[in-house]
Amino acid sequence: MTGLGPVAWPPAPIKTERLVLRESEPRDRAAFIELFASPEVRTYLGGPRPRDELERTVPETPGRRPGLFVVERAGAMIGTVTLDRRDAERATGTAEIGYMFLPPAWGQGYATEACTAALAWFTETLPGEPVTLCTQTANTRSLHLATRLGFTETERFEEYGAEQWLGVRAAGGTATGGG
Repeated sequence: MTGLGPVAWPPAPIKTERLVLRESEPRDRAAFIELFASPEVRTYLGGPRPRDELERTVPETPGRRPGLFVVERAGAMIGTVTLDRRDAERATGTAEIGYMFLPPAWGQGYATEACTAALAWFTETLPGEPVTLCTQTANTRSLHLATRLGFTETERFEEYGAEQWLGVRAAGGTATGGG
């Protein structure tokens, strides 16, 4: 993956009705470790990583890079939304959105709200560019979110020993509802 290109980073924090999307801070370290150590979060992402390894290797300020938004609710990190450019992995040069949320945040519409805000920022910052989303077909929650966000399936393929779903959201596309 590569950066987003000529984008000033970090942007000012993005505020939604319930959330703040912002750059990572040292206070987010424990939540990053929890995301990567969680069997539930990592079910479709290669499985959890050992907590002791993460405690040793996660930097003081994890995730500080262009394209990574910490999603904050009531002053605490509940997940991340990323926008990265894919090289030849899938769609050459296309931005791809990704997200991970801690299980207590699931089912409350936070992922839809945060991804919608990140996509709006992306559209304003890089107008005219489409965005892709890839998830395992077995990850039904992620497939439903992709649909709500306005992604349309373009292909399915085998990767990491599982069927993958790849969708595209046309430049300036809009989300279709909450969830």
